[in-house]
Order: sequence, then structure tokens, then C-alpha cells
Amino acid sequence: MSAITAAFRDGSIVARRNVLNVQRTPGALVTGIAQPIIFVLILAFVFGGALGGADYRQFLIGGILAQTLTFNSSFTAVYLAKDLQSGLIDRLRTLPMSRVGVILGRTSSDLVTSIISIAVILSCGLAIGWRVESGPLEVLLAFGLLLLFAFATSWIGATIALTAKSVEVAQSLGLLWLFPVCFISGAFVSADMLPGPLRAFAEWNPVTAVASAVRELFGNAAPSGFTAAGGWPAENAVLYAFLCSVAIIAIFAPIAVWQYRRISRR
Repeated sequence: MSAITAAFRDGSIVARRNVLNVQRTPGALVTGIAQPIIFVLILAFVFGGALGGADYRQFLIGGILAQTLTFNSSFTAVYLAKDLQSGLIDRLRTLPMSRVGVILGRTSSDLVTSIISIAVILSCGLAIGWRVESGPLEVLLAFGLLLLFAFATSWIGATIALTAKSVEVAQSLGLLWLFPVCFISGAFVSADMLPGPLRAFAEWNPVTAVASAVRELFGNAAPSGFTAAGGWPAENAVLYAFLCSVAIIAIFAPIAVWQYRRISRR
């Protein structure tokens, strides 16, 4: 059996185990379901009136999707750290299993949480007046891009979990980087509205790229008072979002696997 085949086979086994755990402990999904609803309601009705009202709600959903899928990487960090702390990973290391497959199973199974989060956000968006203004092909492409981005950010969470020495540290580190990355972006306002260096960071931020790409694919325009962001990332949002997701996987997947092998040699 080739290494790639073994990785996918073992990854599917670990992923099935993780999905069964989610089914048996549905309370673990409360944060993934409640958090996007709270953000949608607060931003749409508390701040939305000053940012464009009903037009802002059309703009908002793409940003909520990008932000929530980025935040979901913290679930990967916490649950993989729990597996390390409980000794499950030690037991898996004694088996003839692919090192890549163990982590691949974790990152793949967390797509279930992301799919549920996407469904909740879109349902909430429909309830507040958000609508899709494009065709089915663009919608399918948007869903594929969102799942690819969710899979990519889960590798960041896996890297954090394998670096941390406890669940508490993994939880703290898993949230620490999320706030600047999500809020210094074009997820909730146009990147062109930010000052100086923050604008440059926001323009090239992958969260901005995913939010802009999803809005473009869903046909959601920005409110009339928003200044459209310029530059190559804004003009090629779908391509840039795809490249960012692939780059994140290419960088963090080898690091996570290397850390896992380092732990295995102890």
C-alpha cells in the first residue's frame, strides 16, 4: 500500500471516530452554532443601522462565513490537544498507522462542524433578509471555496495543538491569533476604510479574500457608502482566496506532521 493510500485510509478511520464523538456529545457544537448567530444579530441590528441597514446585511453574511470558519480552527486545536492529553495519540502511535492519517482524520472530521456552521449562518441570513443573487454554479463554487478554507485553517489549529503542552494552552493560543486576523480585515467593513498599515494588512488578509470571494459568488454588493477596495487581491478575490487556502495547507500541514513525528520519537 502506498503512503498516500495509507494516509487516506487511516485518516478516514480517525475521522469516523471523531464524527461519532460529535454525535454522542452534541453539546460540543453549541459554540459553533451559537457564536455565528450572535455575531449575525449583533452586527446586523446593533451596528448595521449605522453601516448601511438592509444593504449591509447583504454584505455581512460573507464576512460572517469567513470569520466563523477561521474561528472553527480553535476546535481543531482544543480537541487534538485533548486527544494528546488523554493518551489517545500515544495509543495510535503504537499502531502501524500513517502519521499523516492521524492528523488528516482530525482536520477532515472538523469539516462537519464547519458545514453545520455554514448552514446555520445561511439560515440566519435568510431570516434577516439576505439573499443569493447569482446562479447555482457560483453558489456551488462558493461552498467549495468555504470548505477548502475551513480545511486549511484547521491545519493551523492542528499545528497549535501539537505545539501546546496542554488543552488550556492550546485553547489560549488557538484564540489569540484569531481576533486580529478576523477583525483587521474586510470581513465587516471595506478594507479601504482602514487607516495606513492596517489597510495594507487587510487587503492581503486571507479572511478578506474569502469574504470578498463569497460575496462576489453570491452576488452580494457592498452598501452604497462603502468605498470599494482596490488592488490585485480585491480584483481577483476568488483566485486569491483559493491560492491562500492552498498556501496555508502547504505551509502548516508539513509543520503539523513534523511536530507529530517529533512527539512520536520521545
